[in-house]
Amino acid sequence: MEISRRSFLKKSSGSLVFGVAAGQGVLRPIAAAAAQAASEPVGQKRPIETRSGDMLYRTLGRTGEKISIIGLGGYHIGKPQLSEADSIKIVRSAIDRGITFLDNCWDYNDGKSEIRMGKALREIDRQKVFLMTKIDGRTKEEAARQLDESLKRLQTDHIDLLQHHEVIRPEDPDRIFSEGGAQEAMLEARKAGKIRYIGFTGHKDPFIHLRMLDMAAKNKFHFDAVQMPLNVMDAHFRSFEDQVLPVLVKNDIGVEAMKTFGDDYILRSKVVQPIEALHYSMTLPTSVVITGIDSLQVLDQAIEAARTFKPMTKEEIAALLGRTKEAAQKGQYELYKISQYFDGTAKHPQWLG
Repeated sequence: MEISRRSFLKKSSGSLVFGVAAGQGVLRPIAAAAAQAASEPVGQKRPIETRSGDMLYRTLGRTGEKISIIGLGGYHIGKPQLSEADSIKIVRSAIDRGITFLDNCWDYNDGKSEIRMGKALREIDRQKVFLMTKIDGRTKEEAARQLDESLKRLQTDHIDLLQHHEVIRPEDPDRIFSEGGAQEAMLEARKAGKIRYIGFTGHKDPFIHLRMLDMAAKNKFHFDAVQMPLNVMDAHFRSFEDQVLPVLVKNDIGVEAMKTFGDDYILRSKVVQPIEALHYSMTLPTSVVITGIDSLQVLDQAIEAARTFKPMTKEEIAALLGRTKEAAQKGQYELYKISQYFDGTAKHPQWLG
């Protein structure tokens, strides 16, 4: 019998557990994790951070890896309207200016994003970047095939963080962790040295993220990182911040924020400016805020957000969320939650295997 979202969340306030406590091998209840995390001041939740020049660096959960607070989104560098030469220039300029976290995906722009990033990294010391990409395959065979293709495109012998992409359906966790599922390919790849860390991403509903974390716990697996929308609109509507973030923080799982601008839909609302939107996501206990950069001007904006960042006060947060509340109510600026506009695997189910 399929469990409903409402009954799942009701049950999870009791005995259901997610994630393995770092170094203890103990499963922590979601209710306790969420309650304790929510009671802590925002500033105490954020990962340890250091500053070097204009850039801030934070730790990625229990991995201890230091990564830039700004992550370079991989989708935008493969957009058709951006030349390959310009995209390579953007990647290299970002690295020169302190960005170390590079995001990508096997399916972005039919592979062009990974190919361009691979070319950009040819003349870069591989140790200077933390390279992340994602795969869509739900079967072991398809996941392994996509990973090997990503390695070739990115011109590297290993990926620092590989993630299950678009975990957006209630059944995705079951498929990934089933016998012959994609998680088996991930574990074998890590053992072979092809990848270092394992995570997952999704943008549809916090319920599905919680199912994925629950499935991992049942399989005695601890994710290293989780990627999800964290922005000024999400705080009001089917909120990952409210429902998932406390669990990740409590279990010392790296937090990757995305959809800061919701592509550009959140900015179209005219109720928030780019840098304050970035500052909001950076004020949360995020390890990295991934943002699309398709020009040197947008790169300048992201660097300026890091340079000028100071944690927002409770009063500043309340004022900003007060401004965005009405616009966020129905999710009309978060199309990734309420439509299939951002669902690549819905348009291309063959990618799942």
